[in-house]
Formats: sequence, structure tokens, C-alpha cells
Amino acid sequence: MLAQGKAVRVMTRTPSTLAHLKQQGAEVVSGDLRDPASLLSACQGVEQVLASAHALTGKGENNPHTVDDAGNRHLIDMARDAGVKHFIFVSVLGAGPDAPVEFTRIKYRTEEYLRASGLTFTILRPGAFIDLWAGLIGQPMLKQGKTTIFGRGNNPVNFVAVEDVARFVCAALEDPRAHNQVIEVGGPETLTLNQVAETFARASGRQAKKRHVPLPMMRVMSMVMRPVNPALSRQICR
Repeated sequence: MLAQGKAVRVMTRTPSTLAHLKQQGAEVVSGDLRDPASLLSACQGVEQVLASAHALTGKGENNPHTVDDAGNRHLIDMARDAGVKHFIFVSVLGAGPDAPVEFTRIKYRTEEYLRASGLTFTILRPGAFIDLWAGLIGQPMLKQGKTTIFGRGNNPVNFVAVEDVARFVCAALEDPRAHNQVIEVGGPETLTLNQVAETFARASGRQAKKRHVPLPMMRVMSMVMRPVNPALSRQICR
């Protein structure tokens, strides 16, 4: 959007970390989804809002309940009060009231809140980000010569690149056909985690041992870690 000469305002809790965007022409403002008072001023004078923050890996008070659930509802309320014309929410593929993963159910609750807000909306539901999973599986292969696969690794997953999702965001900002629509964003093919590991090995020229963690063990690990490290618990078994 900056390359197209659009006016872009970026809200973050740590403006100093986004100096590079400021140099490119973005207006960087301080705001926190957990602090409703900071959101109204961030939304003032804005025509469209893109909400893509998440706290799946957050700790303490920075967690899915305070950010993805309550925080996004605060942002929707403040955007409506500020007269925002269009609200784009990045959800997740598979969001639904009965989804087996709590994080996915939280995303769906935000979708429903946005639908009922009276705002013109676009909901994007991207698949799993290959950028993330390639790192989770590939980096240990490069550094340690081994990697961990959750479960048997044979279930097909539709992966999508962050850059491709960004293109959909830009299109939704410009195209009124995206208004009041739920758009699922997927990649060109599905891969198992085993196939991701094999593809990374071929591309890097590095073979590695694969260690499979059975799902029952993952559930036990998640329960054990929950009191001391909720963020790690959510990542082990969501």
C-alpha cells in the first residue's frame, strides 16, 4: 500500500521497532488491543482498519483471551465509534463454533461480533502459514540435523504464504466486492508435515532424522506445561 502511495497508519505497542516503516512513509502510532482508550485515537480519521494481531504465542496478560477475544472486540467497538467505513479481520481457516481448537473458536467469536457490529466487514480465513511451518521444521534440520514432527505427520494441510495473504488484504481494501464477505485463502496444494520436511531437505541439500511425537504424549505435555508456560502449552497441543 505504501508503494502505491496510500496513506497507512500502523498501530503497535512498541513504535520504536517499526522505524523502518516510518521511513517508508507510514504513520506509526502507539496502541494496545488490551487498552480500549488507546484504540479510539488510533482509529480517528481512518477509513479502513486491518486487524491481524494475535497472541497465540503470548505470555501472561498477552494471551488469546485478552488479545484475540476481548482485544479485537475493543478494536471493533472503537472503529465503529470513530466512523471507520470498512473493517478487515484476519481470522483462520476452519473457524467455527464447534472447532476442536480453542484458538479457532475464539477467532470465530470475533467474526460473529464483527458481523453484528454494523460495520462493513471483510473476513479473511487463511490456511496454515508455510513461512512459519517451514521454519519450525526446517531450522532444526539445518542447525541440529534433526526435526520434530507432531503426530504421524500424514494428515494433509493446506498451506499458504504470508505474502499471498497480504495480496488478498490489499485487494479487499480496494475492491468493494469483498464487502461483507468471508473469504477463505488457501495455497495451490496440500502437504503433510512429512512432505514439508522432505521438501525442505531437498531444497537445502540437508538430510535429517525425523522424531515423531505421538498425539497422546503431546496432550500430556500440554497439560503439564499449562500452569507454568501457557504459551508453550498452546503451541504443543492447540
